[in-house]
Amino acid sequence: MFRTLARLVVDPTLTTPAAVPNPEMVFAHNPIQLSRWLEEAFAVNGLASFLPAPPTLPSTTTGSQAVVDGLKMPPGLLTSLPSGISPGTVIPPGYQEPTPLGTTTPLPWDHLIYAFLLENTGIVEILGEVVRRYKVGETLAPPSLPTLLWARHTEELFFRDPPAFHILGVSSQLRPDARVNRRNAYWRMFGRDLSHPPLGAPLEGQPWKRDVGAGSNTRFFDLWEELLRQVWQGILNDRNQGGPNATDRSFIAYLCQSIAEMLTMRRRGGMLAQEEFAYVTMLSWFHLTVEYDTSVVKDLKAEADANGNPADRLAAIGARVGITPPRETRELFELAGLLSPLMWFIENGAFSSETNAEMLYHSNLVPNPVVADAMIRIIDLWQSATGTRIKDPTVVSVSPDAKRPTQPLRLPEPTPTAAAPVFTAPSPNGKSARV
Repeated sequence: MFRTLARLVVDPTLTTPAAVPNPEMVFAHNPIQLSRWLEEAFAVNGLASFLPAPPTLPSTTTGSQAVVDGLKMPPGLLTSLPSGISPGTVIPPGYQEPTPLGTTTPLPWDHLIYAFLLENTGIVEILGEVVRRYKVGETLAPPSLPTLLWARHTEELFFRDPPAFHILGVSSQLRPDARVNRRNAYWRMFGRDLSHPPLGAPLEGQPWKRDVGAGSNTRFFDLWEELLRQVWQGILNDRNQGGPNATDRSFIAYLCQSIAEMLTMRRRGGMLAQEEFAYVTMLSWFHLTVEYDTSVVKDLKAEADANGNPADRLAAIGARVGITPPRETRELFELAGLLSPLMWFIENGAFSSETNAEMLYHSNLVPNPVVADAMIRIIDLWQSATGTRIKDPTVVSVSPDAKRPTQPLRLPEPTPTAAAPVFTAPSPNGKSARV
């Protein structure tokens, strides 16, 4: 959400792709303004307008209007204390007033897979440690005013219980540990833990798995990686000039339908709706912090210039606080952005028919094969990040001008057939370890 807000302040209609987002404007607003803006964004249910209504899947998913209506703040309260993120906003000197945003315009939020992938980079621990150090001592260089504001807002929004009755209120006396709460959501939706143990106060066992019962999608990544393999076969055979064609579009559609049913099962009755919104919002704040050379990045001497990558900035910041992000951080940042919309469409049944399933791999003579091109990149990144063998080295006959991925087949060390995606844990001792 905050990455969208950073674009809105310079491109209110979201129609100028070349517009450069302004993260500093986002960080300059008071945390109560940002919190109220999130209430406004959630209340108009941007997800429902982003996706067509699923014809066969349950209607109680996160985007369901009934779920949003039940969880949102009543309209009277929203209008009685608006966020003020509009003309006339008073913000610290040196910043221009924000552009009118029109918060009644529906804005979609990211899928929980976005938060899961980004949190595997260790970004919460690294930037959380930055905030802690700014608050308790002087082991980092003195912050500039924008960085001071960012640290205050980060702590207020994400490292304390939010004001009562707000949409970010996903911790309480009944579930007090935010680290456990996020891992609980990931475990239930994807059947996997984060790649690194929780930093901070020790935890006994794995409390995020308690009381879950059978409500965990432990087969999610098995089905997901099989889907990638089947799509890869389709990509290889899309331009076949001769020989067998192993593409099975009915199986691809079945896998998409199975994943959709698995994910929507966890959303019955609107479960995880509030948690998903809160967690993807949190990770988008941290993502925005390192996506550009923000004041925080500059104060920590972690610039990567216009051609840099969020992973480069995060690694440099991690070096300042003694936490090393995993080697696959670069891939995880890019995968998070690619998988979020794809997973929403899969979950919503967009590829559950054989005809629509072809969009995942078919690009031959297609004017703008956005989905198929994205799948090529996702397969490259997933194989590189996890070491899972996705690409089959079968020799096929293709036309000379066929578009092929640039990343070669990677031969990882042998792993169990049903192993979880292998990410490397961020390490507090300056070394990274695979888990």
